[in-house]
Amino acid sequence: MDLAFTPEEQKFREEIRAWVRENLPQDIAHKVHNNLHLTRDDMQRWAKILGKKGWLGYGWPKQFGGPGWNAIQKHLFEEETALAGAPRIIPFGPVMVAPVIMAFGSPEQQKRFLPGIASGEVWWSQGYSEPGSGSDLASLKTRAERKGDKYIVNGQKTWTTLGQYGDWMFNLVRTSTEGKPQTGISFLLLDMKSPGVTVRPIIMLDGGHEVNEVFFDNVEVPAENLIGEENKGWTYAKHLLSHERTNIADVNRAKRELERVKRIAKAEGVWDDVRFRDEIAKLEVDVVALEMLVLRVLSAEKSGKNSLDIAGLLKIKGSEIQQRYSELMMLAGGPFSIPFIKEAMEAGWQGDFPGGAQGLAPLAATYFNLRKTTIYGGSNEVQRNIVAQTVLG
Repeated sequence: MDLAFTPEEQKFREEIRAWVRENLPQDIAHKVHNNLHLTRDDMQRWAKILGKKGWLGYGWPKQFGGPGWNAIQKHLFEEETALAGAPRIIPFGPVMVAPVIMAFGSPEQQKRFLPGIASGEVWWSQGYSEPGSGSDLASLKTRAERKGDKYIVNGQKTWTTLGQYGDWMFNLVRTSTEGKPQTGISFLLLDMKSPGVTVRPIIMLDGGHEVNEVFFDNVEVPAENLIGEENKGWTYAKHLLSHERTNIADVNRAKRELERVKRIAKAEGVWDDVRFRDEIAKLEVDVVALEMLVLRVLSAEKSGKNSLDIAGLLKIKGSEIQQRYSELMMLAGGPFSIPFIKEAMEAGWQGDFPGGAQGLAPLAATYFNLRKTTIYGGSNEVQRNIVAQTVLG
């Protein structure tokens, strides 16, 4: 594998960098660089800017309205937007459900759903996890019963990220109880404005409202919203999860946050502590190693090989790195990183602290929030078992 980018790739990077510099709203970039709360308007404003350019679906082939970029170009786009301070693209629509609709949806479904995803107009949510069915997703109990030309859905989903903003939800539902648990699951698209859908907030340890419980009480869903074949949803779900776990690695955000760790360490006077710099060096080595692993995956994609076998490994390492950089920021900030006042954060408050400590108020929220990364998308313990079985043999 040649780790050097070609002149054409470097030119592409510079074009992306120039466009992002010109089009990324600076108030949003300021929030991202300082880890301040992003509103729905912030996230969707950037999504619509990308959508107007045709880049919200940056991983899409041209036949579905995407730019048709290769794996390296997609990586360079992700890196440049992350380093510039762009919000992470909310993945549920463009990164997760869109590839499923492209691969398994009917032409009518593609025509109906993909434009709203590409433009950033329609907000999608994910209906996978349930109480008692997280990493063991095949045990899910939400039921969809076929009655004529519609399904009647009853049950509950949980940990639905940003579900309070959702317009549509892609749902795994049980349509059969015969045979192995995986064989009775279907993939259903559900309008979250439908009667019988209730979204209830789950307030997290950091005080934020990011995840939700979603209840379905005799929700009617047209049968035409079924993706592919009934009882084949597990196959489509695995296709989607491969994209999710690659996305979770998020190496480009890790590179941006690594630089933030260094800035905080210097501002707080701990940069001169050799032992603390050793910890930053260890983190940087891990970030570089993760980037090499991502580039290895991209190299395989570019050559047409199956690259998703190690998606679980990317998820494991990427999530642990996110937890580690949040810990180092907390350590660098010391007591100034502990206070957290949610209402003040909403207003952009940075703390009534002396000197360089003014940017430390969001660190506690970041630290608490990132405790989740080794659990969602399939817990790291389960992912290690999968890696052992599929990669090591």
